[in-house]
Amino acid sequence: MTIVITRPDFFDGEAERITELLHSGRADLVHIRKPQASREEMMRLLIALPGDIYDRLVLHDHHQLAVVCHLHGVHLNSRNPQPPAGWTGTVSISCHSFQELAECRRKPYDYMCLSPIFDSISKEGYRSAFTREQIAEARAKGIIDERVMALGGVTFDRVEEVMEMGFGGAMILGDAWR
Repeated sequence: MTIVITRPDFFDGEAERITELLHSGRADLVHIRKPQASREEMMRLLIALPGDIYDRLVLHDHHQLAVVCHLHGVHLNSRNPQPPAGWTGTVSISCHSFQELAECRRKPYDYMCLSPIFDSISKEGYRSAFTREQIAEARAKGIIDERVMALGGVTFDRVEEVMEMGFGGAMILGDAWR
């Protein structure tokens, strides 16, 4: 699975680029992460997107819009630690250590991301937190499996590599918007 995360800012042509990523098959899902966006700004972006991709969109903020628009999922974070009441779509969360990932695995998340796997492309100075040996050991212990997505420095060219490392997929931010 390949998941693209949006830039935190809005930009001209963004709706078209999201649509192209999904229609072309380069991305299976797009996580819309706009931590500073108002509900109205988020709704404007959703309205600009074709309805046939709504079932492939995940919101990091304004989760109630995921209910209203029948989106694929919500991603939990410190701003939004719970899914909206009555939510039946997918629920995902980010983890930044093996301990945090092991704790999250005991909860009913559909998938989790672990980061940073490689040195970040979009965040200056954000370095890989794990060695290949540590990742292999976590895989052997069942901490990393098909429910865990690799994030941080992942490019389209490295999707196969993270799959070989035992991850269920890749989450791409910086490489998708260059």
